[in-house]
Amino acid sequence: MSKGKGGNKNYKNKADYKKPAKADQNYSQDEEIRINKFIAHAGFCSRREADTYISAGKVQVNGEVVTELGTKVRRKDTVVVDGQNLSLEPFVYLLLHKSKDVITTTDDEKDRTTVMDQIESATGHRVYPVGRLDRNTTGLLLLTNDGDLAHRLMHPSYSVRKTYQVRTDNPLSEAQLEQFLDGIELEDGPAKGYNVVQFVDDPHTFEMSVFEGRNRLIRRMVEFHGTEVTKLKRIEYAGLTLKDVPMGRWRFLRQNEVNNLRKMVKLETLDFNKGN
Repeated sequence: MSKGKGGNKNYKNKADYKKPAKADQNYSQDEEIRINKFIAHAGFCSRREADTYISAGKVQVNGEVVTELGTKVRRKDTVVVDGQNLSLEPFVYLLLHKSKDVITTTDDEKDRTTVMDQIESATGHRVYPVGRLDRNTTGLLLLTNDGDLAHRLMHPSYSVRKTYQVRTDNPLSEAQLEQFLDGIELEDGPAKGYNVVQFVDDPHTFEMSVFEGRNRLIRRMVEFHGTEVTKLKRIEYAGLTLKDVPMGRWRFLRQNEVNNLRKMVKLETLDFNKGN
């Protein structure tokens, strides 16, 4: 279990900040689609979650409440979910290198800096974080208005890999790190780490992958050994890395990256050349 430290790299391809892999949702004004699909493709939530909003009477179409799950709507209809007016925007996908002390939410009642502040004016479309990084955790965060993709990436059944660089207050021994590989028991069930690698020149620091998204999972796994995380950074998510993206900066995902994510969670790929 050894690893050397690599140096930081400057962002080289600045065009990636400006060239989104946008996929237009190729629905005509009069084409009928199921309302849960409309809501998901508007980026509000997943189709399954949309069904819950519909059943609860929180969805209006052209001013009328609808509760029938099979209801079909058209692109030109006015669809409001829980007070929010929705429209079918082109799908947009961003990768953000989140800074410390930034909140993973679209707004904050205490007026603290959010991830949306870090991508302000990035796009004319509303996007949402895929999962969460806590305030003191830095690193890779995806944002998109593709509701189906976001939901599946976060769903435990798809076992999306997340890799973290972890610095601890007290160094963990090789035996303790190997316990992560074998699995440890937390208060909400067993937890297991993968590809656990300790830095050669810094015994306080190691890397570890997990395939879960439980709250504070890495921090709680470290606390299992009687110490605390002093620095936590997500360096990889679903095969994507922070290469060439400095702290606090972002880039659009490339077309092949978007389709690799969609294939990973068993969604159809998008034909960007045809605008769908």
